[in-house]
Amino acid sequence: MKAMVLAAGYGTRMRELTQTCPKPMLEAGGQPLIFYHLQALARAGYQEVVINTGWLGHVLEAAIEDGARFGLQVHWSREEEPLETAGGIRKALPLLGEQPFLVVNGDVWTDLDFSAIQLQGEHLAHLVLVDNPAHHPEGDFSLQQGRVVPRQERSYTFSGVGCYHPALFARYGHNENKLGLLLREAMADNVVSGEHYEGRWWDIGTPERLSQLDNWLQQEAPSG
Repeated sequence: MKAMVLAAGYGTRMRELTQTCPKPMLEAGGQPLIFYHLQALARAGYQEVVINTGWLGHVLEAAIEDGARFGLQVHWSREEEPLETAGGIRKALPLLGEQPFLVVNGDVWTDLDFSAIQLQGEHLAHLVLVDNPAHHPEGDFSLQQGRVVPRQERSYTFSGVGCYHPALFARYGHNENKLGLLLREAMADNVVSGEHYEGRWWDIGTPERLSQLDNWLQQEAPSG
């Protein structure tokens, strides 16, 4: 199975930091955020990774190159204009192939074991959900007997980590570039499964949250 890291965002909420540095290259704990993903993917047994690029993509490519330093083969999906999440994945499908693939947001940090994320049965998507952080108390979706459904009273936040079958993008969200809207279409057909992850997870959406992660990685993260 291949993996994709989403790294094409403009990082507009962190513009003071992302004027000259793409968001996934911002550092926490002494290295860029995206390096943690690549290291974790290699540990999980992945060999091929697709990375999409947009704003300052050349900086990412110069730092990662072909991925050999991480024990990976990296393919680049270059976007000339912002395509949103679903649009970026759809553009990269020729590089991802015909089998299910993992997708990870480049601007999150997690200690999740990527090898444990798989499609369930006949589902076309499997999402990792986490407890709602303080900055997103309403959450995104709910879980109902292993299926992801539109938000109900007990809700969770989408972690930005999911496994998808290419058929998901052929059957749903035609001309739709927002992944959330595409997934809600698929939920109506009960083809989206999910799980609740209770481990470490950060959404690096502001300089303050980046600083919090940096402090934790340097002071509190378990060694080894």
